[in-house]
Amino acid sequence: MGNTSKGPVFKQNPGIRQTPLQPAFHASAPTPPKYRTSFPPSFIHRLASDLSITAKSRNGSRYLSAGDLVPGGLPAIALALSAGIGIFFLQQRLPSGLLVLGMGALLTLAAIGWRWLRLAALVVIGFGYAYWASSPLLTQPFSESLLRQDLLIEGRIAGLPDQTPERARWLFDIEQASHQGQSVRLPERVRLSWYKGAPALAAGERWRLLVRLKPPHGFMNPAGFDYERWLFQQGIGATGYVRDSDQNQRLDAGPGGDWLNRLRQQWRTHIITVLGETRAAALVRALVLGDREGLGPPEWQVLTRTGTNHLLAISGLHIGLIAAAVFFLGRWLWARLGSLALRLAAPRAGAVAALLAAFGYSALAGFSISTQRALVMLAVVLVALLARRQLRPLSGISLALVAVLLIDPLSVLSYGFWLSFGAVGALLYALGSRLGQPGLIAGWTRAQWAVALGLLPLLLLLFGRASLIAPPVNLLAVPLFSVLLPAILLATLISLASGWGWPLLMVGALLEQGFQLLNILAELPWATLGLGERPLWVWGAAFAGVALLLAPRGLPGRWLGLIYLLPLLLVRPLPPAPGTAAVTVLDVGQGLAVAVRTARHTLVYDLGPRFPSGFNTGSAVVAPYLRALGIGEVDLLVVSHADQDHAGGLSGLLEEIPVARLLSGEPAELESALSSGVTAEPCQAGQQWHWDGVDLAILHPSAATQLEGNDSSCVLKITTGGASLLLSGDAGRRIEAELVRDYGQALRAEVLVAGHHGSTTSSARAFLQQVDPRWVIYSAGFANRYGFPAKVVSERVDHLGIPSLNTATTGAISFLLPARPPLGPPELARAQRDRLWRHHPAP
Repeated sequence: MGNTSKGPVFKQNPGIRQTPLQPAFHASAPTPPKYRTSFPPSFIHRLASDLSITAKSRNGSRYLSAGDLVPGGLPAIALALSAGIGIFFLQQRLPSGLLVLGMGALLTLAAIGWRWLRLAALVVIGFGYAYWASSPLLTQPFSESLLRQDLLIEGRIAGLPDQTPERARWLFDIEQASHQGQSVRLPERVRLSWYKGAPALAAGERWRLLVRLKPPHGFMNPAGFDYERWLFQQGIGATGYVRDSDQNQRLDAGPGGDWLNRLRQQWRTHIITVLGETRAAALVRALVLGDREGLGPPEWQVLTRTGTNHLLAISGLHIGLIAAAVFFLGRWLWARLGSLALRLAAPRAGAVAALLAAFGYSALAGFSISTQRALVMLAVVLVALLARRQLRPLSGISLALVAVLLIDPLSVLSYGFWLSFGAVGALLYALGSRLGQPGLIAGWTRAQWAVALGLLPLLLLLFGRASLIAPPVNLLAVPLFSVLLPAILLATLISLASGWGWPLLMVGALLEQGFQLLNILAELPWATLGLGERPLWVWGAAFAGVALLLAPRGLPGRWLGLIYLLPLLLVRPLPPAPGTAAVTVLDVGQGLAVAVRTARHTLVYDLGPRFPSGFNTGSAVVAPYLRALGIGEVDLLVVSHADQDHAGGLSGLLEEIPVARLLSGEPAELESALSSGVTAEPCQAGQQWHWDGVDLAILHPSAATQLEGNDSSCVLKITTGGASLLLSGDAGRRIEAELVRDYGQALRAEVLVAGHHGSTTSSARAFLQQVDPRWVIYSAGFANRYGFPAKVVSERVDHLGIPSLNTATTGAISFLLPARPPLGPPELARAQRDRLWRHHPAP
C-alpha cells in the first residue's frame, strides 16, 4: 500500500548529508535552492554549528558547508591543512617560492571542477602558508661575517627579562643596528644575555646596546633537546651577549611600550617581594604568570618523574579550570539579576564571562603558544554555547586545529601541540559515543586512564621516557589543583590590591608542601620508564595497541593491544658486534664528552661543562644519548681531570644513570660532585681492560708523578683489530713529548681527539707525526671566545694532510672501530638530522 499520510514528505538528496531533524529542502519546492556563498546574518551560528552538515535559511536557500567543499567535511580540511604544514617542516632545504605558488595555483584551478582534488589543493595551501610564515627567518639568516664583531643595536625588551645575580637574559626586538658606523641588517628578534653588572631591566624598555651575536646554534646529537628548533619556533634569529661599554644606554623607560608585560613584571616583582627568591615564589610565578624561569633542573626532574609537569605549564587544564569556575559563578549570579536574565540567558552570560576570564588569564601568561592553543580550543566550545548549537566533538577539535595552525603554523614544532591535541583525541576516542553515563569517580578514573595510556607512546617517542606513577598521582593531584589554582590567583589579586602578604604566604606554603610530597614520590626507583630508540614499525604497533586497549568494550580482541605494546619493551637497539667499538664524540659545546660502546660494555670519557644556571651536559646531553641506546649503566667513567668543561656534567649524569667505576686524574677534586656510594679512583698508566674483543689502556699519568690541572689528564687508548682511538684530555705538549718517548709506535691511532680542544698548548708536530691519525677531531664550541681550534694548530694538521672534523660545525661525530681494517667514514649528527631550521656553519 502507498503512503496515505497527509503530512509533509521529504525527499533525500544524494549530494547532501541529512539528519532526521534537518531536512535539506521540502519536496514541494519547484526548483532546488541555490547556494548562497556570502556570509549569512547569523554567521556566528553557522561558525559554531557542525559544518559538515548542511543547514537551511529562513527563506529556503541553503548555505555552503564544509561537506559541500571537500569530501569528509571539516575534519578532512583540518587534516589536509595540517599535513601540508607538517610536510613543509620535514624539508631539509627551502623550496622555490615560485614553485610552491605555481603548484598551489594549478591545483586550486583544477579543484574547482573536481572535489577530490580540493584536498590536495588544501595540502599545498598549508605548505605555502607555512612557507610564508617561516620565510622571514629562513630567507634572511644572520650573516656569519658579523661573528665576533661588535654591533650597536637599538630596540625594545620583549617579554619578561629573566634576571639573577649572575646574569640577565631576555628577548630583544631590534629596531636598527650598525657595525663600525655602517647600517647592517639583523634578525628582528634576538635572545641576549648580560653577564657582568647588568642593571635592572624592565619589559618594554628601549635600549642601545653593544653586543656580539651569532646564528641560532645549539648542541646537535643523536638524541636530546633540539635547541635550534626551539629558537626557530620562537622566531629568534640570533643569540648573543652584551659587551661592557659606555655605549650601553637606556633610551626610554616610560610606560609607552609593552604595557602588558610591564604589568606582568610588576606582579612578578610583588610575588618575589612577598615570598622571596624561594621555590614557592617560583611555583606561584609559574602558575600565575607562566614565568617558569625560577624553576631549575632539579624541580623539573621531580615534576617530570611524577608526570605533573603539565600542572606548571599554563595550558588547556589551567585555562579550562578558570573558565569553568567563572562560567558557573557567572551563570549563578546572572540568573539572579531579574530583567537582565530575560534579555540574555544565564548560560550565555556565563559563557561570555568565561571567555573573558580565559582571555585575561592567557594575557597574564603572556599569550604563550600553549595558552593561545588552549584559548582557541575553549573559544570554539563557548562560541557554540553562545550560538545555542550542539557542537560535535570531532568538528570542535577540527575547528580548533585549523584555528591554531592559522594563528601560528610553527606550533607544529612544539611538543606541547602534539600532547594537547593527543590528550583531547585520546579522551574523545576513549570516552565519546559510549552508552550510559559513568559516575563522577568512575568517569574521572577513566579519563585519567585514557590520557595516561593514550599519551604513553607519544611521550616515549618525543622524550624517551614517561612517568609510570603519573596516573595515580594525577588522579589525586588534578582535583586538588583545580581547587588550588583559583585560590592562588585570588590570593595574588588580594595581595596586590591590599598589600597584605599573608594570602600569598599561605598558598606558597601549600605549594611547597605539595612539592615536597612529589619529591618523595619522584625518588621511587620505578617512577619512570625510559626507552631507547626504536624502529618505526615499533611505534606504529604501539599506537595500534593503545587504540585497541581504549576501544569500546564490545570490540572483540581488545586484549591484543597488549601484544602490540610488547615490542616497545622487547626490541632494543643492536649493540656493536664483538671485536668492534662504537665511538661517539658528543657535541657539548666548549668541552669534551665521548661515549664508547662494545658488545656488552659502556665507557664514558668526560662529561662536558656545567653552567651557573644549573644546566649541565651530563644530564642534558650524555644521559639522553645513553638512554636512547638502551644503556642502563656505565661500566667505566673516566673524568680526565677536574676542569669544568670536562667534569661539569658529572653530578648530572650520576643523577640519571648509575656508574660502576669512576677514574680521574684529579679524583680528590671531584668529591663535591659525587653522590653517595660513588668514589673516584686515580687513573694510572698500566691500567688495562679487555671488553668483548676490545682493548682499553690508560697511558698517563704514572703512579710516581704528582700532577695537577691539564697535565694530570687521563690519556686513554682504545684498540680493536682494525683501528684505534686516542683520547688525551687537556694534556699539554710536555706530556705529549713524554708519551712519544715512552710509547713510540704504540701511540699510533686512526682517530685522535685533539688535546685541549685544539689549543696551541697541545697537538705538537712530533706528537701528531707519531700518532699518525687518519682523522683529527676537535671538540669545541661554535664561535667560542678562545678561538679554538687555534689557527696554528689547524694549519699544522692540514699541512700534515690529516682530515679534521669539529663538533662545532658537524655536531656529534660517530665512528665504528672495526674488527678488521679499514676504518669506515664517520657519521655526522648535523647532516643526519638536517632540517629547514638547522644552522649550517662554515667549516
